[in-house]
Amino acid sequence: MTRATRASRLSGLLASVLLLAAAAVGCGSSDSGSGSSSSGASGADSKSVAGAYPVTLEHKFGSTTIKSEPKRIVTVGLTDQDAVLALGKVPVATTEWLGGYKGAVGPWAQDKLGGAAAPTVLKDTGTGPQVEKIAALKPDLILAVYSGLTKSQYESLSKFAPVVAQPKAYNNYGVPWQQQTEEIGKALGKETEAKTLVSGVEDKFAAAKKANPAFTGASAVMATPYEGTFVFGSQDPRSRFLSDLGFSLPKDLDKVIGDQFGANISKERFDLLDQDVDVWIVPDTTTAVTKLHNDKIYADLNVVKQGREVFVKETSDYGNAVSLSTVLSIPYVLDRMVPQLAAAVDGKTATKVEQPAS
Repeated sequence: MTRATRASRLSGLLASVLLLAAAAVGCGSSDSGSGSSSSGASGADSKSVAGAYPVTLEHKFGSTTIKSEPKRIVTVGLTDQDAVLALGKVPVATTEWLGGYKGAVGPWAQDKLGGAAAPTVLKDTGTGPQVEKIAALKPDLILAVYSGLTKSQYESLSKFAPVVAQPKAYNNYGVPWQQQTEEIGKALGKETEAKTLVSGVEDKFAAAKKANPAFTGASAVMATPYEGTFVFGSQDPRSRFLSDLGFSLPKDLDKVIGDQFGANISKERFDLLDQDVDVWIVPDTTTAVTKLHNDKIYADLNVVKQGREVFVKETSDYGNAVSLSTVLSIPYVLDRMVPQLAAAVDGKTATKVEQPAS
């Protein structure tokens, strides 16, 4: 499968946010399609869920009660599949965001498939879930935790399966990976296992912070040259990755971008980029970097003059793992980005920020 371009991938996510007030996709009441051949449960799923049901989960549109252990799980949330896989289940279908991976399962999660078939891949180009195709898969649980689901879309999907929508406390696409994992753990009857997974990854963050005390208190921002200069807000998982390592985000960041996961900024607000570290998700690490540095306003910032930039190729496995920011992809990112961040904040202009070997 050809990977999606930067513009189409990010614009699709932006479109999902901008269409929150739009009419939902028509109700998918058809159930004439055959079920997916993908297995609904991994061979690794040996944990008992006895006594876990019924379970009720609160979300943006109220609450959803799951009466029994789900066997046919569809993930509408763009990154929800990783938490499902980490907990020993294989969805019958996932929703594609990044492109390039069979079943929308990245290399950091491939081993979690076990012997199961890769999930069916659904599309969301910004107009919402493919309701009729989801209905045809006969799911008994639909997960939309990392999503921008609208109320009408939620109601349409709820007609044929319980739907766990995005948490009310956060912006759309703003749920922390910790809560995402734990919410999905509750839905799968594996709350204890989910907490253990979260603790394991948090331990990795703690170890990286301890090994790199310069991270704590240093300022950082994550951005991408999408239709100008796009910066990610404090509720975006990419920014939370930096915060979890001890970095502070620009003081006016959320004031500038509003209640979204990120926004384009004008050159008058390039002060948001003049931090101790800038992490750029770029189409490539050569011409895209040159283009950024050809902007005289940006090039005049101390972060550029002092060589404190980290560049991540967005369509690489590394770049995709950064964008997903899940319980499975984060350890993959830590192994690659922590050395880059350490080189960027060491206070030595001559230190080169190297690209990871893979």
